[in-house]
Amino acid sequence: MISTLVNSALQTGCLSVASESLIRQVMETAGYQASDLEALKILDEAINSGQIQREARSARIRVSLKSSL
Repeated sequence: MISTLVNSALQTGCLSVASESLIRQVMETAGYQASDLEALKILDEAINSGQIQREARSARIRVSLKSSL
């Protein structure tokens, strides 16, 4: 599961809030595999290098507010 989410982020260049939340849930339930840990290392390096951007929660809220006005 984690590897799939990381691959998606690598393809799109963006880690969504939803994907980040799913990764946290999987890690908390210890439902991950050794390959997922390697994927998390790759994700961390990609975020730190700027290859992947994290979706901002506040930006999401602003979009929701604008659409409701």
